[in-house]
Parts: sequence; C-alpha cells; structure tokens
Amino acid sequence: MKPIRPVLRVPRPQVTLLIVLLGYLTFPMSMSGTTIALPEIGRDLDASGASLQWVVTGYFLTASAFMLVAGSLGDLFGRRKVYAIGAAIYTAGTLVASTAQSILVLDAARTLSGIGAAGVMAGGGAILASTFEGPARTKVFATVGTVAGIGIAVGPTVSGALVGAFGWRTTFLVFGVAGIVIISATFLMTESRATARPRVDRAGAVTFITALGLVMFAITQGGQAGWTSPLVLVPLLGGLGLLALFVAIERRAAHPMLDLALLRNRRFMGWIVGATSVAIGSSGVMIFFPTYLQGANNLSAGDAGLIMLMMTAPVFVVPQIGGRLVNRGVPPRHLIGTALLLSATGNALLALLLRPGAGAATLAAPLILIGVASGLSMGLVDAQAMSMVGQQHVGMASGLLNTIRAGSNSLMLAVFGAALITLVQSRVGDDALAADVASGKLAGPGHAELAGQFTYAWQFALTLVAIVMTAAAVLVHRMLMPPRAVVPTLTPQTELKTLDLPLTTAPRGTGDEVPVER
Repeated sequence: MKPIRPVLRVPRPQVTLLIVLLGYLTFPMSMSGTTIALPEIGRDLDASGASLQWVVTGYFLTASAFMLVAGSLGDLFGRRKVYAIGAAIYTAGTLVASTAQSILVLDAARTLSGIGAAGVMAGGGAILASTFEGPARTKVFATVGTVAGIGIAVGPTVSGALVGAFGWRTTFLVFGVAGIVIISATFLMTESRATARPRVDRAGAVTFITALGLVMFAITQGGQAGWTSPLVLVPLLGGLGLLALFVAIERRAAHPMLDLALLRNRRFMGWIVGATSVAIGSSGVMIFFPTYLQGANNLSAGDAGLIMLMMTAPVFVVPQIGGRLVNRGVPPRHLIGTALLLSATGNALLALLLRPGAGAATLAAPLILIGVASGLSMGLVDAQAMSMVGQQHVGMASGLLNTIRAGSNSLMLAVFGAALITLVQSRVGDDALAADVASGKLAGPGHAELAGQFTYAWQFALTLVAIVMTAAAVLVHRMLMPPRAVVPTLTPQTELKTLDLPLTTAPRGTGDEVPVER
C-alpha cells in the first residue's frame, strides 16, 4: 500500500496576493470602524477617558510591539505560518470583544487582537516581498495600498451602519467572521522562509516587547494621571532603559532579531521616517475626529462615518496613481515629500476652519488633503523600503517597518488623546468632565460651551501636527537623496578606455546603491 502523500501547494502568486489583500482589507476596516463605536461603547459600558481609549490604543500597542518579532519569526519558521497564526489570534480576540460585558474584558480582547494583527501585517508584507520583484513588486504594493485604503475608507461607514442598526457588538462579530475566512484561505498559500534557520533571539524579543509596551502604557496614562505621576514616569524610564538594553543585546547576538545594519541604511531609514510621519499626520484625525463630530456636532455614528468618507475615499485610487508615477520615472522621494506637505496643509486648514456645527462642505477640503497624503504613501513606502534589503531579511525589514509605523500610530493616538484631555481640562478645570468631553459626551446643559472648549483643543493639536509635518517633509526628502557618484581622478597615465567601464552598484541593502532616480 502506497503511503499517503501530503497535498502540495502549487505556487500561485495571484492566489497569494488575493489572500494577503483580504487581510489588508479587513484589518484597516476594523481599525477605522472601531472608532465610530467608541461613544456607544462608552455609554453601554460606562467608560470614558483612558479606559475607553484603550479599546483602540491597546490594539495598536500590541500590534506595534509584536510586528518586529512576527516578521523575524516569519523568516525563520515560515511567513505563511506566521500569517495564519496571527489571523487566528486576531479572530479569537475579536469574537471575545463582541461578547464583552465590561470595559476591562473589551480592552483585554482588543489587546489580544493586536497581537494577531502583528502577525498578519508583518507576515503579509514579507510574503509579497518574497513573491514579487521589480516593477511587479511596485504594482503589488500599490494595490495593497489601495485595498488597505478601501478598508480604511469604508470602515467608518460600515461600522456606523452596523452600530446604528444592531449595536456595537455586531461590528466586532462581523470582523470576527471575516477573520475565520482569512484563516481558511491561508491553506491555499505557499510557504516561504529564509534558507538559513538560526536560533530564535528570545532575549531580544522579550526585551523589545516589554520595552515598547512599557513606553506605550506610560504615554497612554499621561493625560489622565499627569505626566509627572509615578504611574507614568516609572514605566517610561523602565521602557527606555530596556530599549537601550535591547540594542546592546542585538549588537552581541550571533543571530539578532533586528540586524542593526538596517538602522544604518540612510535611505531605508528615510522611508521608515516617511511612514512614521504620514502616520502622525493622519492617525489623530482618523481615530478621534468621529468622536468630535458626534459630540460637538451632535451627529449620529452613521452620519459621522459618511463625513469621514471624505478623508478615506481618496485612498481608493491615489495609491495606484503613485505606483504608476514611480514606474514612469518620477522619483519616489518627491512623492513622499509631496504627501507630507499635503498632510501639513490639510491639518493646518482643518485647524483654521473647524468650529462646532461645521458641515461637510466646510470640512471637505482639509479632510480630502489628508486623505490624498495618506493614499500617496500607501504602497509607495513598502515597495521602496523592501527593495533595499535582501530576500533573507524581508521579514525582518517588513516587521521593522510595520513596527515603527504601528508604533507611530500608537504613540500618536496616546499623545493626541492625552493632549485633547489635557487641553480641555485646562479650560474647564475638571479632570472627570474633561475626560467625558474628549469622549464625546456633550449632551445636556452647557453643550455649546463645552463644544467650544473641545474645538479649541482640536485646533491647538492640529496646528502642532501641521508644524511637525512640514519639518518632516524637509527631513525625509534630504534622507532619501541619492548618494553622490564618486568620479575617479584621472592621471596622465590613465587609459581613456577606462571611461567606458560600466558603473557598479553596491550589494543591495547596504544603503550605498547607485540610485535609479532621475
């Protein structure tokens, strides 16, 4: 009797792309859609302030902390495996969130979902980077940006409709079912991993996760506990100390979780800074502006979702436009610089035009500008950054990129949310009232006055973001400048034929590549 052979997965790049895109559609949709449900979650579970913000912040925190680990583990044990395990963890957390009866359970479930999201986002990017090369890779990541943009765009609208019709629990239930579909589809994917399989850098992984978690936790508590509180200073200092220890561990490790040479690659880090800056310019508005619309403007969740569509709709088409421009010879650094300037303009304009009761016509221009900026960077950053590392380290590079990008989102959410509470508190003089105002609870007497204080806080925060975006545009553009070509000095004895020798490039990933930009 012949032994039963396992079913072999036939390499099908298109099938792999579709499965990865399914994850990149669902997870951004879940991220942006959850923000719409926050006011109703707060009312239903009697939560506000930091505990309510943790529904979003906890998700981002664990996602950012685990992405680098997930990417490195994908290189070692298989990127498809990490993608599938991540989808399973995300689904479990989301289904628990749909049944949560307290804000503590909901926060814990969302934190668990973030761990799963790390596996899907880091694993998905590494899978695509190892499957496609050259112009095809640029097109694929532009498609990823478009699909992720669609998820972000329709998330608030879909979730707003679900919250209005069936309640906030249905939103998590729907995303949990989508997670089950993703898990099932992963069995159609082929596996890929690095050819060398060194030992896992356990010390580096534990140190990095703990350090980033402590720093993020400290920042989320700043607005409510006070920035000089031991609840903030102790974990913040502990986290920074562990980050320093992590760097020391990676320098000595035979097979580090993070190759520190990536951090010395100026142009690779330029794209990292670009991704970070774009996140700073959009995440505060994306996550917290629906709450402002429901509080200060007294809109329903569905109506707030429709207004947010003006910010998210541009990402339907802009990523593809960016990919085509790159393939036609437009220098990518010019595109990312333009995106950052558009984000700066959008934030500044929103600060100028924002007022209680401002309608869709007033808010359209700034929201569209911020949306175009986000769309232009989607796919562009990933494709360019991945092109600067070797195939052996695409998981590590994808994990680092997504770690810093998600960490930037987490940091921005924590700082932006804490800043809003602090600014409102400085105007109303009451911590509990400030937390309620920042959570969108403005109904009842004094609504107009509180809405005015809430608007002031938004205007101040948006102005600071616009300033940061302008500085980031200059910095990133300079970091991405191609290295100057070295012209050899000719002596009288130099043969003229040496002038006909072709230029050579340094090995990919060193940061000294001869640029293809014109």
